[in-house]
Order: sequence, then structure tokens, then C-alpha cells
Amino acid sequence: MEANAPIHMLDGYEVLDFTQAVAGPTATLMLAAMGAEVIKVELMPNGDLTRAIPLIRNGRSRYFVQHNRGKRPQPATGPWL
Repeated sequence: MEANAPIHMLDGYEVLDFTQAVAGPTATLMLAAMGAEVIKVELMPNGDLTRAIPLIRNGRSRYFVQHNRGKRPQPATGPWL
């Protein structure tokens, strides 16, 4: 095995995550677990709608944290909004 061989199946891949709710965040969470760098794109000023789901702890929705761990946040702003 080469010294620089990927550790995970999707090492080196980048995925843009525009999803909200259950299915999309769960799917991209699985991609992150397989080694992909997942970039969570959120519309500003409020971000993902699931940030407001109850069960808030330390000012953050547990649901949002559970389904978006391991993802890099990227706010989306621009003339299209």
C-alpha cells in the first residue's frame, strides 16, 4: 500500500451541500463520513431552516448539529437573493 493512499473512499472529493430538512443533510453527512469535504451552503441572514428546530442547547439546534457535523459552513450572499 502506498504511503499517500487515501484513508477513506471519498478523500479528495468536495461536495457542495445546498440541502435542508432530513434526506439531504443525512446523505451529505454520509458522504462526509466517507471522507468527502462537505461544504454546507446556507442562505443568509438566517441560514438553514433547521437551525430553528426546537431542542436548542447552548444556542444551537441539536437537530442541526447532529445532521451537519463534519461539514464546513459557507454563507451564501449575493444579488440572486
